[in-house]
Amino acid sequence: MQLLKRNRPLQAVHYLLLSLAVFAVLFPPAVVVLNAFKGTEEYNVSGVFDLPNSFFNMDNFRTVMNIGHMGRAFYNTGIILALSLIGNILIGTTAAYALGRFDFKLKRAILAGYVLATLIPSVTTQVATFSIIKNLGLFNTHLAPVLLYLGTDVVQIYIFLQFIRGIPFDLDESAMMEGASLFRIFRSVIFPLLIPATATVTIIKTISIYNDMYIPYLYMPAQKLGVVSTSLMKFAGVNSAQWNLISAAVVIILIPTVIIYLFLQRYIFSGIVSGSVK
Repeated sequence: MQLLKRNRPLQAVHYLLLSLAVFAVLFPPAVVVLNAFKGTEEYNVSGVFDLPNSFFNMDNFRTVMNIGHMGRAFYNTGIILALSLIGNILIGTTAAYALGRFDFKLKRAILAGYVLATLIPSVTTQVATFSIIKNLGLFNTHLAPVLLYLGTDVVQIYIFLQFIRGIPFDLDESAMMEGASLFRIFRSVIFPLLIPATATVTIIKTISIYNDMYIPYLYMPAQKLGVVSTSLMKFAGVNSAQWNLISAAVVIILIPTVIIYLFLQRYIFSGIVSGSVK
């Protein structure tokens, strides 16, 4: 009993910190949702924390879909996401398979290269990168951001490596005894066991690409190639911004990421935990 009494102040501080963390996470999206249902006049005369007159007011969402061309933006974003994720998963899993299953002279140098690449600020290479994209004829095309997103970063390599190192070599040897080639072993044995890691990399890359505004804005300035992140710029000017419309657009943009997260969360948690302890 005395031990419980001694731990009560610590538990109180623990719950207080958790409550503050929950508030810090939920407060911004709550404010955005509240203002997404307010008309322009209502937004101007009410506080940002006030409830809207009606949660059934969909005028802002209709305006955003029409003026912001959100349907086309989701289409462009979907193409870039699909190609980038497929490429990243293929490159990441095959690179991790080679680094995790075979020993060769340049193995450590390649791993060091991935780490070194993350230490170079991307801003310092933008002039050269832009020149390469333009000379390849990819400027103002979907392939420009896809090519830039295909860079396999050290985080996803590390995630795939931890899972591959946890797969017993006995499975490879059994497959070899059955006459399976290295590619067949990767396709039929290794890759299916990387589903949790693949889900983790998918959600990390999706959030990164989905929220990125810099690369699409710089390499795809054409209006017909607008993505969900750059579509928000249609409702903000130099001296003013339509915050109620921006809030409605943010709510629309958030819906796909929330759905993806709900479907993949069990794989994400297992992937992060396994990658940290294996």
